[in-house]
Amino acid sequence: MKIKISKENLLTGIQIVQNIVSSKTTLPILSNILIETKSNSIKLNTTDLDIGISCEIPVHIYEEGGITIPAKRFSDIVRELPSGDIIINSKKNNQIDIEGEKCRFKLIGLPKDEFPKFPEFKDKEVIEIDQGVLKEMLRLTSFSVSHEESRYVLNGVLLEISDNNIRMVATDGRRLAKIEKKINSSIKEEISVIIPLKAILEVNRNLKDSGKASIIPGTNQILFNIEGVLIATRIIEGEFPNYNQVIPSESFPKIKIKTQDLLFAIKRANLLATPDFQAIKFEIFTDKLIVSKSTPDIGESREEVSIEYGGSELIIGFNPIFLIDVLKNIDFDAINLELIKADKPAVMRMGGYLYLVLPMRI
Repeated sequence: MKIKISKENLLTGIQIVQNIVSSKTTLPILSNILIETKSNSIKLNTTDLDIGISCEIPVHIYEEGGITIPAKRFSDIVRELPSGDIIINSKKNNQIDIEGEKCRFKLIGLPKDEFPKFPEFKDKEVIEIDQGVLKEMLRLTSFSVSHEESRYVLNGVLLEISDNNIRMVATDGRRLAKIEKKINSSIKEEISVIIPLKAILEVNRNLKDSGKASIIPGTNQILFNIEGVLIATRIIEGEFPNYNQVIPSESFPKIKIKTQDLLFAIKRANLLATPDFQAIKFEIFTDKLIVSKSTPDIGESREEVSIEYGGSELIIGFNPIFLIDVLKNIDFDAINLELIKADKPAVMRMGGYLYLVLPMRI
């Protein structure tokens, strides 16, 4: 293999695929990037056996072929090379020459035949969705994923597609985020899969605010095609909890409050939180919400926030992080907060989005 490529294009491709590469793997080949020629481009591919990422970059090909190169070392070298064209030439014994202007490196790679094959998704249904819509759905749900390995089915985002609806749900057992959107694609069979958080983060990292993305479900795997960047991931096997059972019916009256006012008040109260004393206190009146925090041996805080509310007075506690996570991600100027009792969850409903959080003792 011998190719010529601009430093900028090569570095962009490496940055797309190298994020999932681990230097601590027991299989040395998984620390490498696979480079293969393909007509007038090269294909870069990495995998950790759970997720595979692939992209193509236009190049000038002198000689076809392929090799795998240590990802971290290759990335560091390309980043430090002078701007301009780079010549990459693979030779016998899996050696590769990397030539920039007045600069040359030699690296030892591994044969491409040992690299795991990228999964195929032939003859599978393709669901098209706007990248901006998919990005919003991931942003508003992924922070609710559980990080406890014992609850593995909650370690990802549930993706459900039926008719012209796409839905995502995430929960860690103490909060739940659900969003639903309409799409133009209609499918023959309903889809319900749990996508691991690591794959969700990679998909989100590659999404733009415009353009189209494709979702292609396979057997035990799912593929995201984001303008030629392919991300294939194993799905989490198991049954996601019946989330509809925990979502209460809509309640009235609601507390109307400005999003940023509430966010900043909670952030300030959280300054006094400790791992043993996390909860902040809400005292709700007809025209104001008092957000307060008292931590032994640390101190106290108290802040008033204006609200519109026609219900009974109420005192309730929450984990501030659970509220900060949602408030910093939504685009609404004001929210309507549903609170019934001190031992019942708080619920926000905004169009096709729902967020539920359980209270804490105070």
